[in-house]
Amino acid sequence: MSWRTVIITNRCKLDYRMGYMVVRGDEIKRVFVDEIAVLVIENPAVSFTGCLMEALVEKKVKVIFCDSKRNPFAELAPHHGSHDSSLKIRTQAAWSKGIKDAVWTEIVSEKIRKQAEFLLEINRDREYDLLLSYISQIETGDASNREGHAAKVYFNALFGMDFTRSADIPVNAALNYGYSIILSAMNREIAANGYGENYQRSVELLSTIENYLIDMSFDFPCSISFPKLSLSSLIKSSGAVIESDGSISERVSDYMELVTELDKRKLFITLNMRSFIDDEEMSLFSDTVISHGYDVLMIENHAYSMLKNENRIIIDSDLCEIRS
Repeated sequence: MSWRTVIITNRCKLDYRMGYMVVRGDEIKRVFVDEIAVLVIENPAVSFTGCLMEALVEKKVKVIFCDSKRNPFAELAPHHGSHDSSLKIRTQAAWSKGIKDAVWTEIVSEKIRKQAEFLLEINRDREYDLLLSYISQIETGDASNREGHAAKVYFNALFGMDFTRSADIPVNAALNYGYSIILSAMNREIAANGYGENYQRSVELLSTIENYLIDMSFDFPCSISFPKLSLSSLIKSSGAVIESDGSISERVSDYMELVTELDKRKLFITLNMRSFIDDEEMSLFSDTVISHGYDVLMIENHAYSMLKNENRIIIDSDLCEIRS
């Protein structure tokens, strides 16, 4: 069973020999790979062999790379964590909103409970009682953002009322480093069980952004929540542009795939799309939509030839519906 967190701080070469990771620096040291849970490459001058990389991936060791400032910035992740990864990822992506909200509610409750327990250990009784009251106030999916409010109370109790997580100070640097180690350990277990860790990372990213917005909102005289914060809204607000040399229909298909992959199944609505592409290209686009199972509503101002599996509704000038 793996349990070690190994941190490589000095320049050296890492290789693999007879089940051991061999560290060749000023001294030669060996670590049994089966005992390693997380390997942190803190120095960018470290080099290691492909054989070691293969062994680390095979043993499901989470490898974290740091930049020149020794801040974690990348991870080594396998393509597949188990033999049925694709099935598990499809199942994971198909979770209903109710299941996601229930899981997230339980995660938030446990997080606040652990924060409260630590505050009790350091004799912060008032803040402990406040966090316990937040647990009882948590709504499904944490719609009222008790997590953000609890974090504010928790960090202020530990580091003072002027503390914010967005400040560029050593305390936050240390917290970010520790969070990276913990998050990588979580990702390791998720990937090892065949699930997609990118979904978990997406949730973590949205939570970080929401907490940042909540921190800003404390300067306002009212309470603010962000119920519509999602990956799709984040993509839109970032002004993301799909770079493609393909046709209009190919770019639309790429966009549908991107949104479905990063967020969830959506209803896509097009307006007068057939005015810009011919019937042959439209037929190919229709095949793509059907093969991927996309839900598409096409609004046109002209009656074109019927597409495969098309359900057409014509609305005349009197707003009467004619189905064909």
